[in-house]
Amino acid sequence: MNFENILVELKENLAVITINRPAKLNALNKNTIAELHDAFKALDLNTSVKAIIITGSGEKAFVAGADISEFANYSIEEGTELARKGQELLFDFVQNLSTPVIAAVNGFALGGGLELAMAAHFRIASTNAKMGLPEVSLGLIPGYGGTQRLPQLVGKGKAMEMIMTAGMISAEEAKEWGLVNYVVEQEELLPLCEKLASKIIRNSSTAIAAAIKAINANYTNCINGFAVEIEQFGVSFNTNDFEEGTTAFLEKRKPNFE
Repeated sequence: MNFENILVELKENLAVITINRPAKLNALNKNTIAELHDAFKALDLNTSVKAIIITGSGEKAFVAGADISEFANYSIEEGTELARKGQELLFDFVQNLSTPVIAAVNGFALGGGLELAMAAHFRIASTNAKMGLPEVSLGLIPGYGGTQRLPQLVGKGKAMEMIMTAGMISAEEAKEWGLVNYVVEQEELLPLCEKLASKIIRNSSTAIAAAIKAINANYTNCINGFAVEIEQFGVSFNTNDFEEGTTAFLEKRKPNFE
């Protein structure tokens, strides 16, 4: 896969996507969002890929925000379409991807950058990472799911504070509030993500996809998450991975999932 603004590396069952716009601190523009969509879609369809890591190039920024120069003169209609299309192509798409996505937050994750990290299934940060949603300082609000996902992760009060003050929090604060799972030195970031990915890869991809669907259902309006869990639990009984997993357990050996 050849792209202008991102790099994709395959390591056996693991894929690493790197947003590669260092001169712009990896800011998201329309082309980068489209490329990320295409990369995630292709990797999700690749049955050999069992986990995906998303990170930014360099040591300063994961994604420092959206490319403001692209939409500074937008109308109401254009702004609405920008948010709608962005959520559909990338942010909601990543959240609902059947392949697990880990965000390796290697620096500034601001605005659309934090929204992309929050769309991933979980996040690991380097010690120098700073996170925030500064949109109100531009006369905007977060438009790529930030007003919804941030309260889900850190609670309503802290999300209100972060969004209304437009301030940044440190990696350690993000860990304290449940926004990231671990904080490590920069050089340890990708190795830890790869270690966690290797644990994921050993398990059933079909079961993990079902778990993602069930967990996300709890955060979807008008959807009964418990009902989705029951449904996905039942469906699992008709999979090759269930047969292999239970057989391996009874035979006291490690499973060999497809």
